[in-house]
Amino acid sequence: MSAKLSQAARDRIAELFTHYPPEHKRAALLPILHVVQEEIGYIPVELEEEIAGLVGVPVVKVKEVLSFYTWFRQQPVGKYHFQVCRTLSCSLRGHREILAYLENKLGIKAGETSADGRYTISTVECLASCETAPMMQLNEKYIDHLTPEKIDEILAGLP
Repeated sequence: MSAKLSQAARDRIAELFTHYPPEHKRAALLPILHVVQEEIGYIPVELEEEIAGLVGVPVVKVKEVLSFYTWFRQQPVGKYHFQVCRTLSCSLRGHREILAYLENKLGIKAGETSADGRYTISTVECLASCETAPMMQLNEKYIDHLTPEKIDEILAGLP
């Protein structure tokens, strides 16, 4: 598969560069990655070199950013992407049990997408909501104080 950006995405990227001095165009890397992910749903490996060229860094710098920030997806995900936080606070409040319950309900393990492409489960290092642990992100929405009953309600409410 060859991923390509639309002209609208390219226009947005060009506009982003107007916010940075030309000698600091590498500062646009994170906003550009957001544009690409919004457009395609993830950051395809075949676009990493193009992105690196746009901001004037080696492709390894793009890979470093992608591997550091878990919100940048490097693979396609399902329509519903469950990102279960596994940091210390969530671990102490039962993230493993929540994850196991979700995996059992969806019939897939963390890191997998259902065969119909509907669900993906990921674990993430920290969603910065320790006071509401255990928590997860469903697509762009934070869901906190998770329990098995709350998971059931969430799944029942998905169209």
